[in-house]
Amino acid sequence: MLPLLATAGVVVAVYVLLVKTIFRGSKFKGKAVMVGKTVIITGGNTGIGKATALELARRGARVILACRNQEKAESAINDIKRETGSTVVVFMKLDLGSLKSVRSFTETFLKKEARLDLLINNAGLVGDGRTADGFGVGFGVNHLGHFLLTCLLLDRMKEGIGGRIVTLGSMAYRWGNIDFDSLNTNKHLGTGRYSWQFFNAYCNSKLCNVLFNHELAKRLKGTAVTCYIVHPGVVKTELSRNCSLWQRFFIEPIASLLFLDPESGAQTSLYCALQEGIEHLSGCYFFCCEPQEVVPKGKDDAVAKKLWEVSERLSGLC
Repeated sequence: MLPLLATAGVVVAVYVLLVKTIFRGSKFKGKAVMVGKTVIITGGNTGIGKATALELARRGARVILACRNQEKAESAINDIKRETGSTVVVFMKLDLGSLKSVRSFTETFLKKEARLDLLINNAGLVGDGRTADGFGVGFGVNHLGHFLLTCLLLDRMKEGIGGRIVTLGSMAYRWGNIDFDSLNTNKHLGTGRYSWQFFNAYCNSKLCNVLFNHELAKRLKGTAVTCYIVHPGVVKTELSRNCSLWQRFFIEPIASLLFLDPESGAQTSLYCALQEGIEHLSGCYFFCCEPQEVVPKGKDDAVAKKLWEVSERLSGLC
């Protein structure tokens, strides 16, 4: 009996420790309003993106859901309008796995919309395969598509006052690495059939996100635009939708027990989007609505600069 009680006590203690550390959440309590402001959220039709869009719409923003699937986006828009009463939530087609689609999206946006106050680079995935341009999907969607999107929208953002760029990263960047030789030769930062290979590619793409934000902050100095990278927490979303059935069978029970819901996962994104007085923290990494220290590989000036230059070339910006 005693060994069973001891084991149960250890399990409970580990569970509490995980909930208080890796799986902890937070709540953004700011009262900022967004009336008259325009927001783009990539992947805003589901998960963290949808929860973020809902709150921004509730605060009066004109919200553009930049998504690949129009049917899912329109369903999300109907939900958001019903819950918030907003009439200014719209869909614009964007496939981050196609550089042509990114260019088409930005061209349409710049013609139709007079301002951009907030860009939330929210979309992301875990999986194998190639983008329309031949890049590994982890690198192509999670980093390169967002990189090109941001660069093409920067001038419009600079025309306004106090624009912000929020990119969803992950604590997984800590286990990432960037092999520029592989990227130049094979157009990916990890691929394969096995779950550990999926995760490795995901970690590498999240390191790209952190380094992109680091370099972007440097390039935005002297402008009114600021940028932030967010670890939303470990959230139950559709991130693993491209994983196999058995992989999801393993992940789902753990997710149900420990992972945050999308609303909780959206809180740090909302903090970086709306909190007043954090402009001096541009370039910082946030978790649970607080700035966090970045490990050395996430703030390596030389690697961040090289990644930017390589991304410019691969995306056709130079």
